[in-house]
Amino acid sequence: MNFAFTDDQLALASTVRDVLRAHCPPSALRTERLPAWDRLAEVGFFAMLVPPENDGLGLRLIDALPALEETGRACLPGPVVETAVAAPYLLEGAPKLASGAVRVAVLPPGQTYAPDADLADLLVVARGNRLHLLPREAVRLTPRLGADPCRRLFEVSFSDAMEPAVPASHGATAADVPVLRRATVATAAQLIGVARELLAVSVAHARTRTQFGAPIGSFQAVKHQLANVAVAIEFAAPLVHRAALSLDAADALSAEPTQAAEAVDGRDRDVSAAKAASGDAAVLAARTALQVHGAIGYTDELDLRFWLARAWSLSDAYGSTAAHRARLRAAILDGPPRRYP
Repeated sequence: MNFAFTDDQLALASTVRDVLRAHCPPSALRTERLPAWDRLAEVGFFAMLVPPENDGLGLRLIDALPALEETGRACLPGPVVETAVAAPYLLEGAPKLASGAVRVAVLPPGQTYAPDADLADLLVVARGNRLHLLPREAVRLTPRLGADPCRRLFEVSFSDAMEPAVPASHGATAADVPVLRRATVATAAQLIGVARELLAVSVAHARTRTQFGAPIGSFQAVKHQLANVAVAIEFAAPLVHRAALSLDAADALSAEPTQAAEAVDGRDRDVSAAKAASGDAAVLAARTALQVHGAIGYTDELDLRFWLARAWSLSDAYGSTAAHRARLRAAILDGPPRRYP
């Protein structure tokens, strides 16, 4: 069986990569909040998961993973996952989704602040055990300090009189809303992209930086650290792909009831495995990149700091690595006694 991505999936990712290289260079991260967004809308990035009847491409989550990975590789600012992945499932039939004209921010359960909430037209806020879908003008945003300068955090407050507006079909409780699972997997894909970029930059620096008359990349200690990052990425990426397939299978409601039931039973396990592994890989890549570059990695002059911050901030988005490891452990120990997967 061939588990490789199709030519169409890779072509979409290649198009997104070209757009981001041209319109979201590192210099744009210092001056713009939404670089390349208009160009991405033109190539159909925000229409990937929108149904065809709403002018979208009607793709599955697995189809979008390579393109989402490219947004992590480019450290694209803005509510990318929330607008490209969450919005099509929360706002079925809503206009302007395919054009990217409607931006969405999400404050999921367990998080205190909503990233990029000031850029959003709609906010999805978890309060108690329900989700609230609110227009930007109905909430009050208070800026808070965060590690990622390109992913600004905001405290969100609104009147308790506001009724939950997420359709019942998306889950009765905040923890059971399928769209949050998809956003978690999409974030994991971004983390893979961040980790790949950090590894590439670190390898390039190790080849040119000399110490004791030789490139530091020739030192065995440096080689081993970079190899460990490569192994972590190659281990995490298939778990992200598996999680997307699990969610797509659960949605498809296959003609085989047994297969559909297994997909539903294993989706939380697969999502947590993907998020934990991708978070570990990105954080390891960030730590190794900083060690390879030395103290200059923290400085404002080096663009590396944007990817370091993105790795740290996304690793805690939609549940920390520790939280997902606990969920994964519980799913394995408390689940049916059958062989993984």
